[in-house]
Amino acid sequence: MKTVFIGDIHGRDVWKNIIEIEKPNRVVFIGDYFDSFDISPAEQQYNFKEIIEFKEKGECEVIMLIGNHDFHYYPGGEQYSGYQRGAAPANRQLLEENKHHLQMCYLMDNILCSHAGIGHDWLVVQNGYGDEPIDEFVNHIWQYRPNSFMFFGLDPTGDSKTQTPIWIRPLSLLRGNRNTFLKEKYIQIVGHTQVNMIDIKGKATGGNYYLIDALGIGEYLIHEDGEFKLGKFNIEI
Repeated sequence: MKTVFIGDIHGRDVWKNIIEIEKPNRVVFIGDYFDSFDISPAEQQYNFKEIIEFKEKGECEVIMLIGNHDFHYYPGGEQYSGYQRGAAPANRQLLEENKHHLQMCYLMDNILCSHAGIGHDWLVVQNGYGDEPIDEFVNHIWQYRPNSFMFFGLDPTGDSKTQTPIWIRPLSLLRGNRNTFLKEKYIQIVGHTQVNMIDIKGKATGGNYYLIDALGIGEYLIHEDGEFKLGKFNIEI
């Protein structure tokens, strides 16, 4: 079983090349389909539609997570850096029409995927998590209390352990989860914060976290036969 994890899209269509190269059984998009500074809104929207079409074809399992650059186009949401006001109505319509394809969290064995990461403070202190399946709990909140994912913290970049799964930054995620069941039980795969390499050996995070916002440098993550592997493509594509 081969799973490919693709970091923040921001309108890029290189995912098609990745899928052609890898021929995976499952693809997990980590979110942020919109808000590019060098790809037009029309191209971003078309790319999102193509991802939806690929998912609907059923050639492989496709998981589409939600990022902060998607969330702020939902009705009543906040407007973060990069918000494209002129494109907002069309983006909002696309997200609303395809909400059944989108989710906030995905669990594969002990591999927990979300856009920015599941922090103990947000999960347990703020939302009272007990012992139910963690992905069902988080996705239930998304369905019935979506405002729970709004920006929550004092640091303007989101670098606070109180932050939500679409905003928390890696250092706060690691520090906030230290000595908790989240570190003991799960490996987390997250995007949201650009990295200059995917740390496939887990030296910086103890092997508990894979930071994969790395499409800009031509990298993505693969899980196959119980192991994580690094995927690469030519960024000239």
